[in-house]
Amino acid sequence: MTTAFQTESVSTAQALALLRQLYNVAVQRALPLHNTAAHLPPPPKGRTLVLGAGKAGGAMAQAVEAWWPKDAPLSGLVVTRYGHTPPRPAGLSERIEVVEASHPVPDAAGLQAAERILELTKGLTADDLVLCLISGGGSSLLTLPAEGISLQLKQDINRQLLASGANIAEMNCLRKHLSRIKGGRLAAACAPARVVTLTISDVTGDDPSIIASGPTVADATTCADALAILQCYAIAVPPDVLQALQAGTWETPKPGSPVFAGHALHMIATPQQSLEAAAEAARAQGLNAYILSDEIEGESREVGKVHAALARTAAKGQGPFQKPCVILSGGETTVTIKPQPAGTPRGRGGRAGEFCMGLAQALQGQQGVWALAADTDGIDGIEDNAGAQVTPDTLARAAALGHKVDEHLQRNDAYGFFEPLGDLVITGPTHTNVNDFRAILVV
Repeated sequence: MTTAFQTESVSTAQALALLRQLYNVAVQRALPLHNTAAHLPPPPKGRTLVLGAGKAGGAMAQAVEAWWPKDAPLSGLVVTRYGHTPPRPAGLSERIEVVEASHPVPDAAGLQAAERILELTKGLTADDLVLCLISGGGSSLLTLPAEGISLQLKQDINRQLLASGANIAEMNCLRKHLSRIKGGRLAAACAPARVVTLTISDVTGDDPSIIASGPTVADATTCADALAILQCYAIAVPPDVLQALQAGTWETPKPGSPVFAGHALHMIATPQQSLEAAAEAARAQGLNAYILSDEIEGESREVGKVHAALARTAAKGQGPFQKPCVILSGGETTVTIKPQPAGTPRGRGGRAGEFCMGLAQALQGQQGVWALAADTDGIDGIEDNAGAQVTPDTLARAAALGHKVDEHLQRNDAYGFFEPLGDLVITGPTHTNVNDFRAILVV
């Protein structure tokens, strides 16, 4: 069967509908309800306590409630982002409390939730089971600063990190060493109970010690590493924080520590799985599908330019990708916020939007190429959009409105660039998070 995408008569509406379908398929593949049952352990002799944090926390809690035996005890507390608790299905009893807090900068609600979670670990026995539900965003949502660090200082450090261009591994290394609950410390607090962690990956390489700063996972990084990150990105902190890191005061539990004995971890959804699901859906439409990688990092706009070069080559019938095709990638890029002159309006946007601006700038109106980039949690940075889309006439339509992509890139203002074009991708919270999703259609 010949599909529209195997001809040269593809309309922009058809192209964007396909890209949105692929995004939806990727998100569906990562939903907790589809991936949890196979990884649940049997109920223990004692009680089962559910603890967790992340943007998928509410959906993960509901999945456990749906699949856990109705006659087996179950209780606990999970923290998720404001507005990310999914509607409760009819007939599903609420045995796990879900609370909401701020992301990406922590707030008092996240602090209170972390304090309560740590309190719930008291009195656990060797007959008890702790199910930890961990997903991306947990670093901010599960905030419990180290002794001597205030919430206000932790907020300031987070803001500096977010604007610095540091990657997620670097940010979370520092966060682990400034915390009383991250970097394996939650697992240590659960002793002597058995801990089983269910994780949805939002990081390159699916390293569980990086996801949500690994509250139940051994940490191979050190205070010295955290100190080097502070210095590399010129993160300003008080002298006593520097002194504590230099002295190794806030060191985390390391691999081989007995606090992790008998613990288990299951990766229930990953970026690669979502990309493979999208690729399969594209092939069903008669398209060639190529997955570049689920581990792409780097400055968002520069990654966009590299993707544009690949798409332009494919559009000319050259290179390794045979059109009609979809080029897919994932990972977590970064946006370094550029200083602006006094009085300049603050730019709005996130990684996906910045990628799309860099892509559009480099494509220069290339015919036969459309693209969509969006965060799989439904939120690009701190805005209400998941990402944006690019069409062959993106730059021309923007110019007609008096908008120049170069100027918006200078201000890190992807939202301001794509909103007047009607090219923001708005989904609302998806209740999962396997990080960036990018799809480029070339016909």
